[in-house]
Amino acid sequence: MSNFYQRFREEMAAGGSVEEIENPEVTRSGKITGVVIAALLLYLAVKNPWTFVFVVGLLISVFLHEVGHFSTARLTGMKVTQFFMGFGPRVWSMRRGEVEYGVRALPLGAFVRIIGMNNIDEVEEADESRAYRSKSYPRRLLVITAGSLMHMLIAFSLFFGVYAISGREQPTGVSIVRHVDDQNSPAYVAGVREGDTLLRIGNTAITDYDSVSATIGTYRPGDSVDVVIKQNGVEKSLAIVLAAHPQVKDRGYFGVAADDWGWQRLNPVVAAGQSASDIGTTMWASVTGVVSALNPINSVRHLTDSSQADPATRPSTVVGVSQYGGTVGRSEGLKGVLILLASVNVFIGIFNMLPLLPFDGGHAAIATYERIRSRRGKRYQADINKMVPVATVVVGLLAFLLLTGLYLDVTQPLG
Repeated sequence: MSNFYQRFREEMAAGGSVEEIENPEVTRSGKITGVVIAALLLYLAVKNPWTFVFVVGLLISVFLHEVGHFSTARLTGMKVTQFFMGFGPRVWSMRRGEVEYGVRALPLGAFVRIIGMNNIDEVEEADESRAYRSKSYPRRLLVITAGSLMHMLIAFSLFFGVYAISGREQPTGVSIVRHVDDQNSPAYVAGVREGDTLLRIGNTAITDYDSVSATIGTYRPGDSVDVVIKQNGVEKSLAIVLAAHPQVKDRGYFGVAADDWGWQRLNPVVAAGQSASDIGTTMWASVTGVVSALNPINSVRHLTDSSQADPATRPSTVVGVSQYGGTVGRSEGLKGVLILLASVNVFIGIFNMLPLLPFDGGHAAIATYERIRSRRGKRYQADINKMVPVATVVVGLLAFLLLTGLYLDVTQPLG
């Protein structure tokens, strides 16, 4: 147990594996686990292609996060010894120069190993000048925040690409039919189909879904209503006899779901401004979301009585978000998946900057504290051992939230 804790402490403080092998070999367990994970991904690609697309997008985002750390570390003269995708046993690795590149069996993240991340990280005397702890505060801060900055860059690129090519969902001023309940509903029998535009119901001009609901609410079952629609570019007038609403007594039932939102392409300048604005909005929502997610009381509420809990405070995992990505893909296509992926990147970027170990924000907080405590000609270095107990509690809380979120994602899928 002491050896496990020692390694746990060192890897948590270093931000990655501290194991360096001169001639690394792929273990049998690594091969088996790798084959199993590959088979699961292949199954996912066949079973739910949109969920697979979202998962691949997440893996690419994680890879680019580490590219941010790797490239800035090399740029600022730090020594990098490992760049791995995944955790656990090795599936594949190779050495180029002083860096070991590779893939590990569990696709739960990635890491870049930079020497000398703290005072307990042993570094050869010849390499001390290239250690993270030996560099200036601006260089350390650049390297440690590069991962989250990369997430923001990914989010901007995704937002901008979708807005400039496919458009952004915005109010259109018209109500578009998204779903017709069934073939026996009054709307379907009269000829209303998905994608039609509702122009008028009775004497009321329709500009949004609220006006659809409000207007239908004034009629009773059996009433005949003149409805004007636009179908395939052609206006049609339909006489629809309303049925009885299945839930509301004496209320007419039309049988459609509609909304007044649609995808409208933005010019590049507007797309860039809207992308920056949406990142700002998502950042604020992510901050409040992180606070809610880290509150274990919210998790307990969802576990004991989810019907009374606020859905916005529910913890979730990559399983739940990926499931939701599949749902979005089926309804909105690639553009919807990319918008969701952009929002998730913003959240990850914010979450990763929590000023606690083992997050990057914890290392940034330590670097800032050392800078404040340092005096001219005398540099202060924090003792990482004093922070490990707090970090251990944080890891425990994260484990609780992970297990809770996973349970809820399996038993109560998002979307």
